[in-house]
Amino acid sequence: MTTTHTPTFPSGSVGLISPQTLHFDEPLPLICGKTLSAYDLIFETYGTLNANRTNAVLICHALSGHHHAAGYHSTDDKKPGWWDAHIGPGKSIDTNRFFVVSLNNLGGCHGSTGPNTINPETGKLWGPDFPMVTVQDWVHSQARLADRLGIERFAAVIGGSLGGMQALQWTLSYPERVAHAGVIAATPKLSAQNIAFNEVARQAIRSDPDFHDGHYSDHHTLPRRGLKLARMVGHITYLSEGAMGSKFGRDMQGDQKFNFDYDVEFQVESYLRYQGDTFSNSFDAHTYLLMTKALDYFDPASRHDGDLAKALAPAQCPFLVVSFSTDWRFPPSRSKELVNALVRADKAVSYVNIDSTHGHDGFLMLDSRYQDVFAAYMDRIAKTLSLGERL
Repeated sequence: MTTTHTPTFPSGSVGLISPQTLHFDEPLPLICGKTLSAYDLIFETYGTLNANRTNAVLICHALSGHHHAAGYHSTDDKKPGWWDAHIGPGKSIDTNRFFVVSLNNLGGCHGSTGPNTINPETGKLWGPDFPMVTVQDWVHSQARLADRLGIERFAAVIGGSLGGMQALQWTLSYPERVAHAGVIAATPKLSAQNIAFNEVARQAIRSDPDFHDGHYSDHHTLPRRGLKLARMVGHITYLSEGAMGSKFGRDMQGDQKFNFDYDVEFQVESYLRYQGDTFSNSFDAHTYLLMTKALDYFDPASRHDGDLAKALAPAQCPFLVVSFSTDWRFPPSRSKELVNALVRADKAVSYVNIDSTHGHDGFLMLDSRYQDVFAAYMDRIAKTLSLGERL
């Protein structure tokens, strides 16, 4: 007699998930002036698309994110998808009510066409020859994915950080295809300080001797040291001073004595090195370069003489804008800038600043007030759907 073992997952989990890939032959013109003649997009879905195809929610990922937003790829996975805290049955984005789509953007390194995939024209990895991509390009490719899935209009497009920029761009590029937009821990453009942090990260990668002007695959090397440093710098900016202080303080690693050398002595040093090492073994350096440039380039107001309210004129949907009190990478003042511009543009907007200790990473966490606000907003959307109204 054979006993079948049914895997068990935490309550509220979407369970075991298998990624899907779609191939696109229609050329995609890019903002940089180049064209992708063909490309693949890898994505995951959670929940069920209703008969009218009106309950779809698009999740846009941040810099180091990907398509795996919820659930598990195998029973051996130690961690679920990156936004599992908010996606699943009974959660903020309730998969009993919504059909959720999450993809890996072009230029990513987790299955969609990018620098670590094959260039069909050369038969080799794209590497440094992969063209620059922007938030606008991603939104255009996402719209094509929606077409293939039979989704004419999203009930909501939602994202945090760089994902929030994509949600905002959706309302400008395809205003008739977005019923609601969730812009979380994001900004309508980067500050000079943010661009500076990104440049330090890029230089850390590009100055690594194993980078080889981007042709590291030809030399059978990886710029791990540079990518590690880039991630360490970035990780510092994602956490608040209070979060670092409460987690590590000045606690020593080991015997509580100074070694008077440059090895790890403080726990925070050990933590950052671990984060950098882990990331450098799982992420592509070219993708990191591309993603930070996409962040730098995003600025809808630049096409309207710096007038953000004018840039937002095409948007037709209500917005939910969320910021976090200790986020110094994208501080509340930048979210308020967006909110004020939306008000000037006569758009419907709900705004909340969450009192959080987590810094920029707060958008990934399960904070009670954040969860309440987010869930209430999504519940309102779901109830509108159940009434059969046009969102």
